[in-house]
Amino acid sequence: MQINKKIFTFLVLLALTLLSVGCLSVLEPDRAVLKPASTEHDSTSMSKRFQAPPKGQTAVDSAIELAKEHAKLSEKVTALRQKNQDLIIENSQLKDRIVALEPELKQTQKELSEANDLLIEMRIELNNWKANILGFRDEMRDADKAQLQALLKILTALGGEIETETSQEQDQGSTKTSSNEQSKPVLKETSISGKPNG
Repeated sequence: MQINKKIFTFLVLLALTLLSVGCLSVLEPDRAVLKPASTEHDSTSMSKRFQAPPKGQTAVDSAIELAKEHAKLSEKVTALRQKNQDLIIENSQLKDRIVALEPELKQTQKELSEANDLLIEMRIELNNWKANILGFRDEMRDADKAQLQALLKILTALGGEIETETSQEQDQGSTKTSSNEQSKPVLKETSISGKPNG
């Protein structure tokens, strides 16, 4: 008898709990009417709330179904919170990494600007060196030319005969033909015959 009373009391409490849940779900649609439905999923779930439960479904069944939906949504909320927490941690790690890399980036930029300045200076020096070499080459040619002219004057003063380039080329042409005939290389020595002055 006492067991039946306990079971009856339990069932009454359970029914009251389910009714209060049902009353809360009836009160919630009033609040939901004030908010517009944002997605199709929300609008379909809202429309299901206002429909009468299918035949054969009791308050216990609807409470169990709502509890399952609540559990699913709780899992989604937990997963989203975890994802949000992971993103916050990753964001803070990236900020720390940025703070650590900023001095290195500034140092690298400084080194690059110094290297660029050095390359510009080296290019200027190379161009100056090139101009100096070309100028020196011209000076050397002029010096050689002056030496040859001085040597010719000296030889002329000593009374030597100087062969011109055309006569040297003719001599070389005849030497080539004679060397082809003899098939032996012949070297011609160009000598400057000098007559003494006295």
